Amino acid sequence: MAEESRRPGGGIAGGGILPQAGVRGSYYEEKKPALGAEEVARAKRVVLKSADMKDEVQKEAINCALSGFDKHAVDKDRAEYIKKEFDKNHGPTWHCIVGRNFGSYVTHETNHFIYFYLDSKAVLLFKSG
Repeated sequence: MAEESRRPGGGIAGGGILPQAGVRGSYYEEKKPALGAEEVARAKRVVLKSADMKDEVQKEAINCALSGFDKHAVDKDRAEYIKKEFDKNHGPTWHCIVGRNFGSYVTHETNHFIYFYLDSKAVLLFKSG
């Protein structure tokens, strides 16, 4: 099953999902600290905006992004790192966008979508295809 998600306003505001016949839709905006004792110092940088993903996979996505941000300085390289880690750990066709100002409208598999901020950078990670 697939879902379509729309992120208006250049990725700055929380978004919504446009429901269609036979397509599961949900909308929420939430702020959560990162989960994991070893990430407490870095957790203050994380703001979860929207997710359709199991909690343990959300934790993995946030920790993967934190690692990517520590290892790389360029957003393209950060996105590549996150995408390749999720392709390796959860099967292919993951897509990742990292940046300060972007809009998006994506179709994603159910339970395979997360959108969050690390400091002032947005991270959009989803599986489609």
